[in-house]
Amino acid sequence: MTSPQQTQVLVGLLGAGIGASHAPLLHQREADRQGIRLLYTIIDSAASGLTADDLPGLLRWARTLGYRGLNVTYPFKQQIVRHLDQLSAEARILGAVNTVVFADGATCGYNTDAVGFARNFERNFRAEPRNEVVQLGAGGAGSAVAHAMLTLGARRLTLVDVDAARARRLAGLLAAEFGADRVAVGAHADLARLLAGADGLINTTPIGMAHHPGSPVAPDDLRKDLWVADIVYRPTDTALLQAARATGAVTLHGAGMSVYQAVAAFEHFTGVPADADAMLSDSEELLRSGR
Repeated sequence: MTSPQQTQVLVGLLGAGIGASHAPLLHQREADRQGIRLLYTIIDSAASGLTADDLPGLLRWARTLGYRGLNVTYPFKQQIVRHLDQLSAEARILGAVNTVVFADGATCGYNTDAVGFARNFERNFRAEPRNEVVQLGAGGAGSAVAHAMLTLGARRLTLVDVDAARARRLAGLLAAEFGADRVAVGAHADLARLLAGADGLINTTPIGMAHHPGSPVAPDDLRKDLWVADIVYRPTDTALLQAARATGAVTLHGAGMSVYQAVAAFEHFTGVPADADAMLSDSEELLRSGR
């Protein structure tokens, strides 16, 4: 474990199109408060031409250079799993990792997305109904959010993904833990019908991000009594959330999830408890300033 007395903690973020991420400043500000010298780098696969085939070499390179760990985001959360030595129980169940720690000669994978979504949802949507929830996306982040939503008491969660096989695989994993009656797979062609009977909608796809603009749902399929959550946080106010608010629906953006998962990742990297409230304030300030 790292202590505040150690000279430096070197970590990074691996993903595609992540140049605008505020993860570096979020972690560095918390490290400054804790008296830790933390250096957080960006490894943008889109800019450097890295693919999933490069993951084994990248992990060796990071460990050799003295990295304490890596955050992992789209599109590598599921692809990196098979290259790690150890997985936390949650990462193993979900088949997705967003935090890698190098410790005792091993690469250890964790998933902090689930706790990040759960803490953000409970903080903002505690009273919202969750009998029927539709989730768009069954990828790395989607698997964590789905697990969190079922843990939070969703009676039935319907997964909709452009890759139907991926949605079925995730549904099978979740059904084994929560029961087959609580998980279903839906088709995009049936989205309007599914949303008509739903209490809530969650977007876990990259649609809405700065480099994936647009909305995954037609505005006419939204309504006042359908709560809408989006895990995208750059921009905070996605086209989906804007359309939902125009109907009078309550909405939840992804900034809180990004902070709470960062809190857990910071603690994995440093071994030091993070100040979640301070990190939420940092995130709000960074997003306002466009950093």
